[in-house]
Amino acid sequence: MKWKIKNRIFKIDRPFIMGILNVTPDSFFDGGKYFDIDKAVERGIEIEKEGADIIDIGGVSTRPGSSPINEDEEISRVIPIIKILSKKLKIPISCDTFRSKVAEKALENGAEIINDISSFSIDERLLDVIKSSDCGYILMHMKGIPETMQINPYYENVIEEISKFFENKIEIMRENKIDIERVVIDPGIGFGKRVVDNLEILKNLNKFKKFERPILIGTSRKSFIGKILNLEVEERLEPTIATNVYAFLKGANIFRVHDVKEVKRGIDIIFKIEKNEDIVY
Repeated sequence: MKWKIKNRIFKIDRPFIMGILNVTPDSFFDGGKYFDIDKAVERGIEIEKEGADIIDIGGVSTRPGSSPINEDEEISRVIPIIKILSKKLKIPISCDTFRSKVAEKALENGAEIINDISSFSIDERLLDVIKSSDCGYILMHMKGIPETMQINPYYENVIEEISKFFENKIEIMRENKIDIERVVIDPGIGFGKRVVDNLEILKNLNKFKKFERPILIGTSRKSFIGKILNLEVEERLEPTIATNVYAFLKGANIFRVHDVKEVKRGIDIIFKIEKNEDIVY
């Protein structure tokens, strides 16, 4: 299996780490830490050094209950960072946005991937931007919108509903002549999901293998971990590593995380054990 990203091709034969860089004042874990341009650039360089394969830059908090900022504000947050880091990093830059104008400008300034939590549902023109580009695209399932998604979400069968969602969206992309080898799927842990739904997704990740696309998972320090173990966000590193290792064993390929070095080490040791390669006895 491969993932086409502009002039790159990722052969998905090992785990890939996507490092999170939120340039927001209000993200649930690192809000405000990298709101300053110099600090954001410094962290971006550090993310690559820690072993990330991709960096995901976002300018809008999509935590449950968050309110969106306007388009111009989002552009002013992310584009200068993307422009600088695209000249400093070897790894591809992903822009975490659901807006077509932001995506367009991000791609013009060096981004190679669009990570869209809405799967072109909020801004339908985003599909045209993806169609006219050769960027990588992350297709994520979300029930509702960030402001309201955690207000009593309900599923009869969460795996079936997400599967039907992917089938529909992939068919639309095929109809628009978009190369599906550019697409990664993300079942959207925490995006309009109850704790039980998140656990069902993790336990049944292998069922999404039928789409023959890389599976991205994002559990990093999320609230379902806190609810299960009664932990504050700052205390969720170890269970974040555990959930990513579990997701890898269940078939996930790409891991979107805040703690790049720590999660990478956790997954890499499992990968080495599974593959029995490069181990000195």
